[in-house]
Amino acid sequence: MLRMTLPGKGCADITFVPVKNGFLYLVAIMDWASRKVLSWQLSNTMHADFCVEALNEAIAKHGPPEIKNTDQGSQFTGSAWIATLTEAGVRISMDGRGRYLDNIFIERLWRSLKQEAIY
Repeated sequence: MLRMTLPGKGCADITFVPVKNGFLYLVAIMDWASRKVLSWQLSNTMHADFCVEALNEAIAKHGPPEIKNTDQGSQFTGSAWIATLTEAGVRISMDGRGRYLDNIFIERLWRSLKQEAIY
């Protein structure tokens, strides 16, 4: 099990947000030590560009992390995401298939957001 206890380690994930005529997709870039959301973006599509935009914003504001953990979604395995992390010198970590608990802090963020503000 990978333990994240120091600053410079973080995660990213996407969730859907129900709206009147469908869904919007929300990506968050989080620091694991502080549990702070460093950057976020909304999109009406699941294309990778809004994820890369959020990642670039987080790196510009807070510097590159040592390691970034995500699930194996296409947005996080695509060339644009991988290139952005590689060029910034960030080590890439990915959850095992179906292992949502590997990214528990951001999953808890989604639960709180949806229970407190959406549903």
